[in-house]
Amino acid sequence: MKQSKHLAMIRSFHLADWFTLGNATCGVGALFAVMTYLQNQDVLHLLFACALIPLALVFDVLDGRIARWRRKTSSLGRELDSLADVISFGVAPAAIAYGAGMNGLWDRVILIYFVACGVSRLARYNITAESLSQGSDKVKYFEGTPIPSSLLLVIVIAIAAGYDAIGNSLWFGVIPIGPWQLHPLVLMFAVSGSLMISRTLHIPKL
Repeated sequence: MKQSKHLAMIRSFHLADWFTLGNATCGVGALFAVMTYLQNQDVLHLLFACALIPLALVFDVLDGRIARWRRKTSSLGRELDSLADVISFGVAPAAIAYGAGMNGLWDRVILIYFVACGVSRLARYNITAESLSQGSDKVKYFEGTPIPSSLLLVIVIAIAAGYDAIGNSLWFGVIPIGPWQLHPLVLMFAVSGSLMISRTLHIPKL
């Protein structure tokens, strides 16, 4: 009985949904790559984690285009897309930042804030997508920056890793605040998170 239910769920997937799962797979792969880097300190694993994020973006773009091309969209697909985006463009970039050396307590607070903003941004988008689409099948604009914009943060970290400016050599150093540490580079995650939840910033959706 359970097996038949599982098969029924898989059969309900559209082609675009498989690309969405590809997005999620890249995000999870990036998390594993960061864990491997923390175990053996081979920077290639950190760079591999960074490289998986633009690949996740490719899947993210394709799933939307395929859904519109085939004219097959569903609530399941929208929820899948949001969950995949949380992993690939929220949790994975935060983990990459942690692995790169932004691991002080204040850093962690900011990284948690960034992920929370990403989750809130996606939840708000899901409940307002219908009104923002203005009767068409496509949303006209984003309120706040879309969560895949975190790719820019990952690119900064990848460049830093290429110059061996990670760990104790992280750009802008470290600032002790009370008994804990803050790496100023992590503030780009605070800015990114704040822009994602902005209600006044409208970005046209291409």
